[in-house]
Amino acid sequence: MAHYARLLLRRHIFWMALLISHLCASHADADELVQFESAAMKPTPFQERIAQQNGQALQAVPGTPLNGYLTRPPGKGPFPAVVVLHGCTGMLPNVRKTWSERLSSWGYVALFVDSFSTRGIRETCDQGPLPDRVYDAYGALEFLSKLSFVDPQRIALAGSSAGGTTTLEAVQRGSAEQLMDRKFKAAIAYYPNCSVTNGDMTVPTLILIGELDDWTPAKKCQEMVAPRNGKGGAVQLEVFKGARHAFADPGLKTGTEDHGHRVEYNAAAADKSITDVQTFLRRAFAN
Repeated sequence: MAHYARLLLRRHIFWMALLISHLCASHADADELVQFESAAMKPTPFQERIAQQNGQALQAVPGTPLNGYLTRPPGKGPFPAVVVLHGCTGMLPNVRKTWSERLSSWGYVALFVDSFSTRGIRETCDQGPLPDRVYDAYGALEFLSKLSFVDPQRIALAGSSAGGTTTLEAVQRGSAEQLMDRKFKAAIAYYPNCSVTNGDMTVPTLILIGELDDWTPAKKCQEMVAPRNGKGGAVQLEVFKGARHAFADPGLKTGTEDHGHRVEYNAAAADKSITDVQTFLRRAFAN
């Protein structure tokens, strides 16, 4: 009887462990809808000085309510995390699902920021970048930093296309980052418009772009990196031969025209870029 009881106990423990493992795995794969606010837009010291000279007082502009999708690995943490910004067409479910699962499998919390839905925006591809998105990134950073399972000292910012451009703007020395109490640890930009920045970044930055990109030309990134004097965070530029804009999006296996530009998936470039991102994050978070 004692042997039978022990056998039942072992089976019970086995099935409970299996159930817990299943629940943890399911939790890691699930996107949780979360709400937070973009960071308040604070006046710069220069703006405040000019206002004071004119007898005025500038106030910070309150943040905008935002939606986000949060994915975390199983376990208590605290884990490093990545804030992810979408492109000008908005949040693409297939891209979000692929990258949330990928980042979670690497041991990172991922927060995908939806900058459009609460603002009633469908896309911004023909309107130019939305300046407020820099503050969206820092609002997401503030939100993540307060979660018990996130390491607030190890949070990176990543984005693609327009989101990649915003990523570079957010970590450029002397930009909005100087007004923020919390800072990102590293930055990753897929096919950004490099002409908006001077390359003087505050954190280690990885830029991934296609040689044949006719929307955000690789030449602009090469010109941005060339005059760097070694100050600030290191900037690593990877230019993928034969690759076009959106080369990492598997939903574009059949190339197409998008707003007058060629966009197309490139398996070799995508695979190499994923390896580059994984290596870059590992090194950035190790320091």
